[in-house]
Amino acid sequence: MLNVSHLTKKYHRFVANDNLSFIVNDGETAVLAGPNGAGKSTAIKCIAGLLRFDGEIEICGFNNKSIDAKKILGYVPEIPAPFELLTVWEHMEFIARAYRLEDWEKRAEELMSRLELTDKRDKLGKELSKGMQQKISICCAMLIEPKVVLFDEPLVGLDPHAIKELKAMLGEMKKNGTTIIISTHMLESVEDIWDKVFIMMNGKIEAERTRRFVEESGENLEELFFNITEKKQTGADAQ
Repeated sequence: MLNVSHLTKKYHRFVANDNLSFIVNDGETAVLAGPNGAGKSTAIKCIAGLLRFDGEIEICGFNNKSIDAKKILGYVPEIPAPFELLTVWEHMEFIARAYRLEDWEKRAEELMSRLELTDKRDKLGKELSKGMQQKISICCAMLIEPKVVLFDEPLVGLDPHAIKELKAMLGEMKKNGTTIIISTHMLESVEDIWDKVFIMMNGKIEAERTRRFVEESGENLEELFFNITEKKQTGADAQ
């Protein structure tokens, strides 16, 4: 479970996240949606404990910057940053040692196989394409079997097979009760996997919807998204 309460992040006078509060329960897949610059990635980085912020964030009841929280949190950044001089397999071993995992090799082999990294096992991070580097990030996040996992634009740069496998993995994690948060500006990429969506604009959450509400009300999520973001953008341009 993820509980974000009054999250505010400022860069001098610029407010990147403005008093965000939301909850994502066990087994839910939530989407932070919005155009570029809406504050999605900043929120993800705050949740991951990479940025200082005002407010409170709890991961399964633990403060997000605590060791207890970090042990159960997975994070896939928008821009992959593998270690240049570690091989694909050495990345798996590094994560396993850092998290003190036991009997991790079989799971690492399975993840690499599903994302077609097995033949790249001995390749260095710097020798891989961005798409392959993204796959390493996903494998590293999945290896620890997190209770909460953050994805920042996870499908960008992935080939069709990898997209299919990642969505299958997300479905499996959801069934196991994992809390999943995905940041994206492309609703169509997550339309078949989301349970809850938070539409962001100018650092704020302008709308929150559940899949059940949308399906029962007949509301069109894509139209809602564009109505909010385009209206806000037009208003900003007019000022």
